[in-house]
Amino acid sequence: MAYIQSGEFVYDCSKCHTRCDGISKGVYIFDNDVSFSEYYEKIIIKHINSYEKYTSSKCTTDGFPDIEIKNKEGEVYRFLEVKVQQRTFMNIEKYLPGSKLAPSETVALNLSDLLRYFTIEETTGVNTVITWVLLNRLCIVPKNSFRLFYQSSSELKRIYEVEKMHRTFRRKSGDGDIVDGVHKGVTVNFHFSLKELIEWKWPVSQ
Repeated sequence: MAYIQSGEFVYDCSKCHTRCDGISKGVYIFDNDVSFSEYYEKIIIKHINSYEKYTSSKCTTDGFPDIEIKNKEGEVYRFLEVKVQQRTFMNIEKYLPGSKLAPSETVALNLSDLLRYFTIEETTGVNTVITWVLLNRLCIVPKNSFRLFYQSSSELKRIYEVEKMHRTFRRKSGDGDIVDGVHKGVTVNFHFSLKELIEWKWPVSQ
């Protein structure tokens, strides 16, 4: 269980009374993941637009992050990618022992997406931020709620360059990965620790 001590998380799955299922069912429903992401994108856009400093909207450029944020002058100030994390990689200590990550602290990101965000930030000069919406991890998130954690693309790149040999994992394809004959599910992920991210604190509930 992840205990909070002096404002910091202490991750220890061995003491958890609501331990996540460590068995992969081989079912990864791509369309469900997309629907969840779009739902939380709308929540985040509404939250940003509740302030007068910036305006945000769904980004319409193919391959770019989900949300585009503009300043008062109408200039693109930041790109924001939203990733919903529902599943916990309970076997990370078995399959990626070099990562030194505990399941409770681990979040994942499609490796190809991650590398694309690095390129977008470098070519556009616009700060790109990845936000994880954390669900169904009762040691971290209260039931029927969610928490947001984020980090800049530049900081994630720094971590990736140091840890890429230890935190990259390719899973087997499963049911739901293929949509209309095209493989769309994520099979190669890179992993980060919540300790490396910043919590985006604002009232959140479902």
